[in-house]
Amino acid sequence: MAKNTTPKPRSERKLVIQHWLIEQLKPYARNSRTHSPAQVAAIAKSIEQFGFTNPVLAAEDGTIIAGHGRVMAAQSLGIKTVPVIVASDWSEQERRAYVIADNKLALDAGWDEELLKLELGELAGAGVDLDLTGFSEADLNKLFGTVEDDVGAKAPDTSAQLEGLSYSIVIRCDNEQHQNKLLEDLEQQGIKAEALIS
Repeated sequence: MAKNTTPKPRSERKLVIQHWLIEQLKPYARNSRTHSPAQVAAIAKSIEQFGFTNPVLAAEDGTIIAGHGRVMAAQSLGIKTVPVIVASDWSEQERRAYVIADNKLALDAGWDEELLKLELGELAGAGVDLDLTGFSEADLNKLFGTVEDDVGAKAPDTSAQLEGLSYSIVIRCDNEQHQNKLLEDLEQQGIKAEALIS
């Protein structure tokens, strides 16, 4: 009986993470995604705190497919080796398309702002440096609000990060009927509540 030699689809293949010297990696010359010094510094801070948690994706010749910013951050930290997944059986067209897709697909994600504010507020309350989340002070001020200073210009309100929060409790319901009943009970008690489906 002949053995089936049809390769598994990529989605079913086991990924192998290798560790490469950083000088073996080279940027894709036509990478259309840019990385500002501030963004590279933020990535570096994340790597320092959490480690290198997201491997670089590279072609066999070392050309980076995904991870340009992470490699730049690692270089700035003097890291000698980085984790790499090699796209060994990808065509040139697939590699070029993924360079764009990897960045664009991440941009299409959104935020549940109420949950984001809740998470960031609790982290700030626990003393976590919110710079580690990648949100700049300007981002946080926009999310939580700003105050005007004496001359009328918008200035960051350092207390706004906590004062602007709404404190919530998330209760998981078994079904929609349970959710509706619970919502009615809370409203009868004068508790502000809203139903969410996730």
